[in-house]
Amino acid sequence: MESIIAQISFQAIYPEIVIAATAMIILLLQAFSPRESKKVMGYLSLAGVILSALMLLGSPGGTEYSFSGTWVIDNYSRFFKLLFLLCTGLTILISLKYLKEEGIHHGEYFAILLFATVGMMIMVSGADFITIFLGLELMSICLYVLTGYTRGRQISNEAALKYFVLGSFATGFLLYGIALFYGAAGSTSLKSLADITVRNSFQNYTIIIGMVLMIIGFGFKIAVVPFHMWTPDVYQGAPAPITGFMSAGPKAAAFAALIRIFVEALPSARNEWVDLVWILAVLTMTVGNVVALVQDNVKRMLAYSSIAHAGYIMVAFIAAREMGISSVLFYLLAYTFMNLGAFAIITVIGGRNEERVNVQDFAGFGYRNPVAAVMMSLFLFSLAGIPPTAGFMGKFYIFSAAIKEGFLGLALIGVVNSVISVYYYLRVTIAMYMKEPETAPAGTMGAVLFPPAIIIAILISAYGVLRMGIFPSDFIQIAQQSLIAIK
Repeated sequence: MESIIAQISFQAIYPEIVIAATAMIILLLQAFSPRESKKVMGYLSLAGVILSALMLLGSPGGTEYSFSGTWVIDNYSRFFKLLFLLCTGLTILISLKYLKEEGIHHGEYFAILLFATVGMMIMVSGADFITIFLGLELMSICLYVLTGYTRGRQISNEAALKYFVLGSFATGFLLYGIALFYGAAGSTSLKSLADITVRNSFQNYTIIIGMVLMIIGFGFKIAVVPFHMWTPDVYQGAPAPITGFMSAGPKAAAFAALIRIFVEALPSARNEWVDLVWILAVLTMTVGNVVALVQDNVKRMLAYSSIAHAGYIMVAFIAAREMGISSVLFYLLAYTFMNLGAFAIITVIGGRNEERVNVQDFAGFGYRNPVAAVMMSLFLFSLAGIPPTAGFMGKFYIFSAAIKEGFLGLALIGVVNSVISVYYYLRVTIAMYMKEPETAPAGTMGAVLFPPAIIIAILISAYGVLRMGIFPSDFIQIAQQSLIAIK
């Protein structure tokens, strides 16, 4: 009887091992160490993130499959893993003050955050549907917990429950899609499914239905219209640092897995899904921007904004050639910088229990904290796509890719939506510089103190926004080199 031994390469998963080991050490310290030593857990988790990133940067290039072909390490996965680690590192810096103020400075928070990062890293290296699904569930379960981490707030509990119920429902669609793919190909490998679709010229309706279910499942994770209904409530109810994390890291992980599946496993299916995704992209951009116009809560406004940005990224996904996919990578990196930078400032302004997160709460902020107000304006301008910022270059890159592939109408709709978004982003800037608080004492925002960790996070984000906006060529080259393995 032939024995099958899996090809194991621990070297291929060293970065994931470092993050997982750091998370487990933090859990042990939380349980057995004195109370004073628990203050260093945030910095310990940050050290683990930095070590993992250094291992990725020092790893040799090329493509390597391991674990019986269920795991792949290539430039594409390296790019996204570094993006996830950047997102996690910034979130840790932003969280330190927040957790202390809210009285929830526990090691579990950082451990769960690190496990969510491991889930994202598994998703992007998955060469098999089971591996991708395991990573997705690890990430999702951690996010459900983090959403309700401020359990003393009713809105946070409600958001966690809603996210869990709807997320479980979306998981069902993904599983049905995977089951249909398995039924058609007889394997859960992306390569096997690609062989079937190429041989049968894509006439297998089981695969078409599976593909639609896959778009629905990932559409929920990405918050694409009409699967976006959970986003505003969850973003508003979750702790501010976690809201920033969810809007950047998990969204990028879902796009990374979606692109790998459709480019590697369904390369001949483009004509089958392009019309459906075209409609979803237009709906997502338009609904996200139009509803954001009437939001007074800034977290809720950025939730709808994130829906609109998912629509922009889908425009590039439709133009699924080299330029289209590299523009997705570029835009997701830019979005990480500008969105986490904005949430770093919102975290400080919001104060205890996040009582000051409405647009009117920003009134006069430009005079009390001029430097922070300039930074906030920079991030908002970048989200709006105003030059010379990373957001402008990202949108320019995306719409150029769409036009190059013949989607001129879609690019024009994207530009119009981008212009609409300027209104609600500028509302915050106008409040900061052109309005005075209606009341002075209780509940009014005075000068706020920015701790060193958040200042570092803001400076890193601002540097990324300006560097990618003024000198984008280096980042575009990195994004293009990250496509070698999936062309």
